[in-house]
Amino acid sequence: MADDSKPAPSAPLPSHAPNDPPSDAQLAALTLELIARRRAGATICPSEVARAAVNGEAGWRTLMPRVREVAATLAGQGRLRVTQRGEEVDAREARGAIRLGVKLPR
Repeated sequence: MADDSKPAPSAPLPSHAPNDPPSDAQLAALTLELIARRRAGATICPSEVARAAVNGEAGWRTLMPRVREVAATLAGQGRLRVTQRGEEVDAREARGAIRLGVKLPR
């Protein structure tokens, strides 16, 4: 059964050389693209970004601090929101699982 809760990708994901870590700009673009692929109001886990950045290969965990830092930067720019248990948090300060989603209008 097909999962129709996610729209088809609008563009290919940013790529990088297989042995080179992705840049912060690539992680930011990937984060925003993964969020855009979800249904309205849905969120993603930062680990989805890390796994996609290394094409599911081992080593995604080492990217997690950078993914959280990039998410914090994007949140500071008003481009996404970071939540924990439904409340907005600072990705740099939050301990434990966080979620990334579209910045909601006030």
